[in-house]
Amino acid sequence: MKIVFMGTPDFAVPCLQAILDAGEEVVGVFTQPDKPKGRGHKVQPPPVKELAQSYGLPVFQPATLRTDEVYDLLQGLSPDLMIVVAYGKILPKRILDLPPLGCVNVHASLLPKYRGAGPIQWSVLNGEEKTGVTTMYMAEGIDTGDMIFREETPIGENETASELHDRLSVLGAKVLLKTVEAIKNHTAPREKQDDALASHAPMLTKELSQIDFHKPAQLVHNQIRGLSTWPCAVTTLQGKRLKVYRSELAPGFHGKPGEILCNKTFVVGCGEDTALRFVEVQFEGSKRMKSEDFLRGKQVELHTFCG
Repeated sequence: MKIVFMGTPDFAVPCLQAILDAGEEVVGVFTQPDKPKGRGHKVQPPPVKELAQSYGLPVFQPATLRTDEVYDLLQGLSPDLMIVVAYGKILPKRILDLPPLGCVNVHASLLPKYRGAGPIQWSVLNGEEKTGVTTMYMAEGIDTGDMIFREETPIGENETASELHDRLSVLGAKVLLKTVEAIKNHTAPREKQDDALASHAPMLTKELSQIDFHKPAQLVHNQIRGLSTWPCAVTTLQGKRLKVYRSELAPGFHGKPGEILCNKTFVVGCGEDTALRFVEVQFEGSKRMKSEDFLRGKQVELHTFCG
C-alpha cells in the first residue's frame, strides 16, 4: 500500500515514525515550507522534513495545494492512502478524492468536541478531565469527517498543554497504526459525527494571556496550564511583566485577588476566596525558573499585589 504523509510539527513526527517502523511504503512526504525561527530568525526545516530526509524520503513543500502542478505531482505518486497529521493546510476536494482508500486525519481530541487548530490547549483551558485522539476520514469541512477510532486519556490535575501535547502525539501514532491496519484489512469502521455535540477550538491569541485574579483559582490554573507553550499566561509584579508557566492550587490560603499570601512559595489570592501557587515563572529581563529560585533572588513583600 502506497502512502503519502502530510504533516509539519513535532506532533506529527511519532505518526510518521510509526508507519515507517511498521514497514509501510511512504512514497512522499508533504510538509510546510522552511521558516525562520528563534531570536536569530534562522530558517529551519519542519520536524517532519528532518525525519523524512533522514530516511531518504522524497519531501515536497508547496506553498499551496491548490495548483495543477501539485495535483499532478500527487497523481504521479499514485498513493492508495493519504495520512494527514497537523499539516497546517486545507486539502482541496479533488485531492481528498484522489487516493482510492481515502485521506485519513489524526486529530488530538475526542471528536466532535474541539474541532479546529487548538484542541489540546482548549481542552486544558476549559478544565476538561479527559481528552484523546480520533482518526477520521477527511471531508471538506474542518474536522467533520466520519470517525474511525477514538481513544481516551485522562488529563492530569496539573498537566500543562505542552505535556499533554507530547502524550497525545504518542497516542496518536498508536491509533494511526491501528487505523492503517484496519483500512488494509477492509475492517475500518465509519461513524458519522453528531454535529449537535461539536465544539470549536480556534487558534490561540495573545489576548488570552492576561491573568484576572478575580476569577477562581481553578480557572486561573487552567489558563496557566493551557497557555504553557504559547502565548503564556502573564501578570505584572512591581511594574514588570511576569510570565507564569506552571501552577498548582493552594487550598488553605485566603486573601484578596492578586495579593501575595506567601512570599516563600509564591501563593497568590484569587476570586471566591481561593488561592494559587506559582510553580515556574519568568520575570521580565530574566530567565525561566522555579518560583523558589525567583523569590530567593528578589525581595517580594507579603501583601504585594500582582495585576
